[in-house]
Amino acid sequence: MMNDNVFNELNEVIDRYSKYDGIHATSIDGLHCYKMSSLNVRLPVIYRPSIYVVAQGNKQVTLDKEVFQYTQGKYLAVSVDLPLIGEVIKASKDKPYLCAQIDIDMNVMSELVLKLDPKAELHHKTGKGIFVGNMDEALIDAIVRLMRLLDTPKDIPYLSSILFQEIYYRLLSGPHGASIIQTCLQGSNMHRIARIIETMKSDFAKPKSIDELAAMASMSTSSFYNQFKKVTGLSPLQYLKRLRLTKARQILLSDETNATRAAYLVGYESPSQFSREYSRLFGSPPQRDVKAIRKLTTS
Repeated sequence: MMNDNVFNELNEVIDRYSKYDGIHATSIDGLHCYKMSSLNVRLPVIYRPSIYVVAQGNKQVTLDKEVFQYTQGKYLAVSVDLPLIGEVIKASKDKPYLCAQIDIDMNVMSELVLKLDPKAELHHKTGKGIFVGNMDEALIDAIVRLMRLLDTPKDIPYLSSILFQEIYYRLLSGPHGASIIQTCLQGSNMHRIARIIETMKSDFAKPKSIDELAAMASMSTSSFYNQFKKVTGLSPLQYLKRLRLTKARQILLSDETNATRAAYLVGYESPSQFSREYSRLFGSPPQRDVKAIRKLTTS
């Protein structure tokens, strides 16, 4: 059993570097602090490869219909870009939800994977690009030591990269390590899917067929479809649609643009089709949905 003092220290550091509710960049590239003092609305976010370590409170994310819940003593790991719906489900002013987000640098992770010399059969296994794991003493200790560097800025350029590598190593050598290893292995099914996801994300407004994406992944159409769904929980076209609609919702929430312009920006040629699919995913038409979210977040 892990010492409560470890989480108390993690709470204290995250809270100190989170002056108000929301996500906060830190002086360490790839490390963010997140604080929420009340339950929040279900907001769509594109989660990049990262781990999310909860110090206090409770949160869940939803991928299609599958729910991943994590609290103190657990972490959420995302190894490929995924459009998720996040929701803080346990938080208060006295005990806010506190979380550290540690980005995963896949280039560094891939170098570590090569040193570990993974088994050949991992190339052919495909797992989901998201999971919830249990913290162990070695992993939480490395994370706390990384967080402590925020108090000694002069040490960050020399020690942060070492601690990131230690955290990555702890993840790779843990019970869920194979899920991340597969994503990093050149030529593995998961690595090929991850590359296609990067392509889709970088140019999500451009029309793409499954046959075109499968050819880019050097897979047959049926194999690509099956492998993609194993990794993301969605078909390729469902993923692209979810990506576009999530981006559109973010655009509408951050800008005063109208639904028609948002539709065109994310690749829809028909605003009416955009509105129908948006309503189906988020429960109400674009403008009404955004108005309701703004009312909740400002009340």
